[in-house]
Order: sequence, then structure tokens, then C-alpha cells
Amino acid sequence: MSRVGRMPVMIPQGVNVEIKGSFLRVKGPKGQLEFTFPAKMMISVDEGQLNVQRPTDEAQDRAMHGLTRSLINNMVVGVSRGFEKTLEVNGVGYRAEVNGQNLILNVGYSHPVVMEPPEGISFEVDVRTRQIKVMGYDKQLVGQMAANIRSVRPPEPYKGKGIRYIDEKVRRKAGKAGKV
Repeated sequence: MSRVGRMPVMIPQGVNVEIKGSFLRVKGPKGQLEFTFPAKMMISVDEGQLNVQRPTDEAQDRAMHGLTRSLINNMVVGVSRGFEKTLEVNGVGYRAEVNGQNLILNVGYSHPVVMEPPEGISFEVDVRTRQIKVMGYDKQLVGQMAANIRSVRPPEPYKGKGIRYIDEKVRRKAGKAGKV
């Protein structure tokens, strides 16, 4: 049996889970998420927890069992607590700022790069530590937005300049060897 799939998903106070056929809607204080799960999976809600069962022990069903449970758990955590990713801007003259809801990046191009957040995503910038926080209730959307910000100027291996995740290690390379 799937170790992830058999664990129940705890539903905290203030979160409402609604199941209709193979459609699931989760509402919470941070927002609302919807998910169409595989029709074979059986989902039951009882006493503040949600359980996912699979019909058979076939490889496809085992794979979908753990995946379905993980996606539902991420939805419940997202609408109750939310998710965040932190990025760091390194480089002389590189900086980030928030103007309204938009994120403005000055990272060595001839123009500032303006990034507009999709619905459910917000930015926070600490000017002193040059960190960008991407926050939201949809885990996939938060991760994708953080990846889009990083792709504006990925860290380079010689000086380490660029935008990187806070826990990312950049492998440094030696530069040119000088003349003898």
C-alpha cells in the first residue's frame, strides 16, 4: 500500500471540503482551489479528515493513490496557511522593488523587468537583504512564479551574480588562469 496515499489529510478549522463525483473543491481563509481527481480513486470525508482509497493494486492505481493524496493535502495546506518561496538577488547594482502589486527587477539589463502577479500571488521585497518572497495559496503557481523570476537572470558560475533561491548552492568555477 502507498505510504503517502494511506495517510489521512487533516482538515483544519475554517476549511470546507466539497466533493461531487470526481470533482473536489476546497475553500479556506486564503482562497479556493478546485481539482478533478481520477475517477477510480475513492475519497471520503469523516470527522475532520479526508481519506483516499484506491480500487486495485495495479501499478497505475498505486501511482495515482499517493499523487492524489499529495495534491489534496497541498490544496488544504494552501487555503489554510499558504505557501512561500524566497529568492535572493546578488550582484552590484542589482535590486528588486514592489510597485503596487508588480515586481520590478533591475538586474543588469538596459531596462527594468516588470513582472505582474497572477491572481492569488503576492510579492514582498526586503530591500536591506535583497530578498524576494513569492506568496500564495496554490503551491504549483507559487513555484512557477518563483521559477519565472529566477529565469530573468539565473545565477552565473563565475561571480555568482543573478537571482537564486535562498537555499540554492551555486557551483563556482575558476576564472581564467593569469599569465606566468
